[in-house]
Order: sequence, then structure tokens, then C-alpha cells
Amino acid sequence: MHWANQFEVCCFLDSNQYKDAYSAYDFVIAAALQSELSCASGTAFDQLKAFQAAHQQWLFGFFSYDLKNETENLHSNHADQLNFPDLYFFVPKYLIAFKNGKAEVLIGDEDILNEINSFPVETKHQVAALNIQQKLSKVQYISKIESLKNHIIRGDIYELNFCQEFFAENAQINPVETFEALNQLSPTPFAGYFKVRNQYILSATPERFMCKRGKRLISQPIKGTAKRSSNPEADEQIKKDLRNDIKEQAENVMIVDLVRHDLTKSAVKGTVKVDELFGIYSFPQVHQMISTISCELDPNIHFIDAIKNAFPMGSMTGAPKVKAMQLIEQYEEAKRGIYSGSFGCISPDGDFDFNVVIRSILFNAESKYLSFQVGGAITYQCDAEKEYEECLLKASAILQVLGD
Repeated sequence: MHWANQFEVCCFLDSNQYKDAYSAYDFVIAAALQSELSCASGTAFDQLKAFQAAHQQWLFGFFSYDLKNETENLHSNHADQLNFPDLYFFVPKYLIAFKNGKAEVLIGDEDILNEINSFPVETKHQVAALNIQQKLSKVQYISKIESLKNHIIRGDIYELNFCQEFFAENAQINPVETFEALNQLSPTPFAGYFKVRNQYILSATPERFMCKRGKRLISQPIKGTAKRSSNPEADEQIKKDLRNDIKEQAENVMIVDLVRHDLTKSAVKGTVKVDELFGIYSFPQVHQMISTISCELDPNIHFIDAIKNAFPMGSMTGAPKVKAMQLIEQYEEAKRGIYSGSFGCISPDGDFDFNVVIRSILFNAESKYLSFQVGGAITYQCDAEKEYEECLLKASAILQVLGD
């Protein structure tokens, strides 16, 4: 990471040794710039198609949540303190992939491995304490949840992912060291570090948005969270309770249905299937309920259009999707931007793998604005107090890393 960070642009994707049937590598490092695409919502997906066609090469990049304004007739009026592009992709000058302990240079000379191994690691810097604030007080948060439940009673929505922002102004951090601390404290299968000049994504996300392997599209939404126990017997019971929790199952199955609908837009007719329903997966702080949905990609549909057809991901919006996104804009207090967007990579043959940007620190080193958001699924059965506590649980690893 220290070697890659010397360049204006770099991306590090780390599976943290989680064994996954769909991951191509344990981790990859993409660094330096051959070519780049940076654009705003409007024609972003078409521009990406043209960029991919022109290069036919490895591409690394991200999709902002606010590309919703391109996929649907929506808008984003909240202030943007981070100013990431809505869509950004680059062709790296160097690309190193690791699998089963072996390094492979996919782009660049083999001697780059010696340069990485001998690159001096910076000593740890003492950074000033951050003054982390919340956009919403607990009282305001609970009031908004109750208002959203009224929308559910009226039949406007069945479920909505409501998020709140934690932020710090005049923030100074060492991005590499902060990411390494977060990745050590909370190792997750879709973790990553993305630097575009003065803007950084430091992510410990456990969630895959979607990947393509050959003709297959695979999506793995997360809905359902339970705090882990240090007592092994109690921890095992928490897993069982999560697996059998009717409320958590209801949240999960609604999003599974939404993802099935999204995949249908890109699938060969009759191929959409649920490979796993209510799978329980364990991470350092929490257990999560994860389902897997897949389909065969229609050969007449461009794989980038398949991404567009499913974006933004259902786990971060709600059902029905468009109405949920309208209410998100109405009730949330911060622009999501990269949060609940996605970053990852596209291979030269058109395979891809993209995560969901949650459990992530976003930082603009120029404006010195640092932000992270947390959220949860709001249903009619939810308890506003418990949802607030779940938000704090999801924020705990980041708060610990940032020293708060």
C-alpha cells in the first residue's frame, strides 16, 4: 500500500483471506495512470462503455450512489462536502495480483516486485484528534424513523435503508495508516483503498454488490446484523437467533426479491435463481445475514448495462426502489455520494467484481473533510431505538480507528 500510495491514483482490493467461490484473487494492487475517465451523472454509463471499448484493458473505478439520477428521474440536493466524481475509472500502469501466496504482475515489468519489497515504509505519524460529529441527534433520528414507518403504513414503501452521517471538519489523517488500522481491526472480504489525488475511500465493507464470472451475474445483498459475543457458546446462539429472526428474514427476503427483479432486466429468461437464502456469515464485530442471487447474462445486453440495470443496489435503497430513493432524499440530511455506491474492477474479458461502499471512511485531503455514514433497514416491525443502536454498532470499528 505504501508503494502504491506514492502515485496520484491507486486502488487496493483485499479479500482478507475470506474464501469465496467468485473472487479471482486474494488481493490486487493497481497503481499509476495510463488513462482515466471522470464524469458526472447524465451519460456516465455510456461514457464508461466507450472507455472500456477503447481500452479493452483492466479498469479500476467507482460508481457514486448519485448515478441514481441517471438511471431514474431523481435528483440530489444535499450539500456535497467531499466532491468525488459521480463515476471514475482508470487504466493502471502497474497491476499486481496475489493468489495463494504467489504474486503475478499483470501489467508492468516483473522487477516492480523488487521495488515494492524494498520500498521504505513510513514511520507512524502522530495526528491531531478528530472532532467527530453526527448530522442527526438520537431524538432527530428516532423522529425520522417514525415518519418513515408512517410511509410504510400508508403503503408508499415496504422497506427503506435510512442512513446518517458522522463527519469531521479540518481533519488530518494518514490515509494509508488509517486504512491499515481499519483493515486489521475489521478485516472483511471486499475491503479496499482507493485514492484519486486528494480523495480517498478507506473501506472495510463486507458486502458484494455484483460480480460477473463468464456468463453469470452474482449479487449478494446483506440484510440482517447481530453483534458478536466473546463467549463462544453465546456467540453461536446469536448466530442461530439471527438465522431464525423473523424480522431480519423479512428484511432480507424483500431485498432478495428486489435484486431478482433487477437481475431480470439483464438475464436470459428463466435463469434468475436464489442460490442461498439467509446465509449467516461472521465478521470480527458482527454476524450478517447474506443471500446470493444469480442469473445468466443475456448475450444481447452489455455487461455495463447489467450494472446500470441493478444500480444503486437494493440493499442500500429499499422497496419499491424508486419511491424509497425519493424518501431517502427527503429524510436524510447528507448527500450519499460515494457512500452506498460501489468500487472494484473490470477485467479485459469483461468479468467484473464490485463491492458496496459501507463501513467506509471517505476523506478529501484538500478540504480536510472526513465522513462516514451508517444505516439500516427500516420496516414496519423495526424498533427505532434498536435501529439507532445498530447504527452505532456498525460505526464502532471506524470510531475506534479514528480514536473516538
